[in-house]
Amino acid sequence: MDRLGWLVPWEFSPTLVAAFLAAIVLFVRGQRVHRVNGARQFLFWAGMVLLYLSLHTRVDYYAERMFFIHRIQHLVLHHLGPLLVMAAFPGSVMRAGLPMAWRLRLRDFLRTRTGRALVAVLTNKYFVPALFVFLVLVWLIPSVQFYSMLDWRLYRLMNWSVVISGFMYWNLILDRRPSPPAAMSPGGRVLSPVLTMAPQMVAGAVIAFTESDIYPLFELCGRAIAMSAQTDQTIGGLTMWIPAAMVEVFGLMVALGTLMRLSGKGRLRPEDRQARDRARARECAEAGADQAAASP
Repeated sequence: MDRLGWLVPWEFSPTLVAAFLAAIVLFVRGQRVHRVNGARQFLFWAGMVLLYLSLHTRVDYYAERMFFIHRIQHLVLHHLGPLLVMAAFPGSVMRAGLPMAWRLRLRDFLRTRTGRALVAVLTNKYFVPALFVFLVLVWLIPSVQFYSMLDWRLYRLMNWSVVISGFMYWNLILDRRPSPPAAMSPGGRVLSPVLTMAPQMVAGAVIAFTESDIYPLFELCGRAIAMSAQTDQTIGGLTMWIPAAMVEVFGLMVALGTLMRLSGKGRLRPEDRQARDRARARECAEAGADQAAASP
């Protein structure tokens, strides 16, 4: 197969193409309003390219027929791709890319009770990390994996669910603001990757060291690469265990950098800011009093 043949979708999805085009158009339009430096642009485009290659090219064919490629695919969809995109902080840029009428409608909707409730769910500091881990583990249950790989509707639901939960999770962890307004505290953003990483590493180790074939589907459908079931399963488990953990460690380090930056600026807690403002006001008042007393 020629190299361009790898870019031909294994199963064409107009919905996916429309979603990617919408995101790209909004980001490009938003750059006319918000200045986006080269590093942020690189992160956004790298994440989008990785997501597209994993979802809508010949890679998808191999992911359906090799367990370890399926795990690499989900490493990109759930961890690496969303992390890169959200590290570009595209929210404000894409919002600026909306037509003004749509922007006003979005603003008005977010002020309604329904809009506030939706934002509260999508940024809940307990629900989002739990969903992030759940959607990794639930699709690895052998019976669930069996039917999700055979039914194209379940297969697409599986892939879309891990992508969306990845965006939700890294949106919380990579937030650079103090809390509030951020949904999760700076310390919580450092701790959360440790908690979400642990069950995924355990699951990866169990899969890697299990000697029996947990996922016979790939044998029944025929593996795309000549490889034993044990080797395929071991590499897949190690992919969950090591590379996925490394991605989460990277997110942890970014969150730790945010914690240190906010600590250095005295912005970890609202009371810290209030105390700092009171101290500055007191210093200004004392300086004014001293100047008044010194004047003839």
